[in-house]
Amino acid sequence: MPTYVLLSKLTPQGVQTLRSNPQRLREVNRDVEELGARVVHQWATLGPYDFVNVVEAADAETIARVSVALGARGSASFQTLTALSIDEFLNAIS
Repeated sequence: MPTYVLLSKLTPQGVQTLRSNPQRLREVNRDVEELGARVVHQWATLGPYDFVNVVEAADAETIARVSVALGARGSASFQTLTALSIDEFLNAIS
């Protein structure tokens, strides 16, 4: 299954939601699954992005749906990257 990296940055609204309900992070992972994808790894980060999520989705359309649906909530902005394993990358350039 294709792998994607979602970089997310909380908005002020998202910070307030997280402060009042820290478990919301886990609820969002369930929301991602309901949209047809699966969170494989998740990290909180310090720097320009607040979270790094590794997500598996069937295709680009599915991850686009996830990114738009989550972004429409107004609590975070997202940058979505396609990730290839090293073997997939080497096969692609061979």
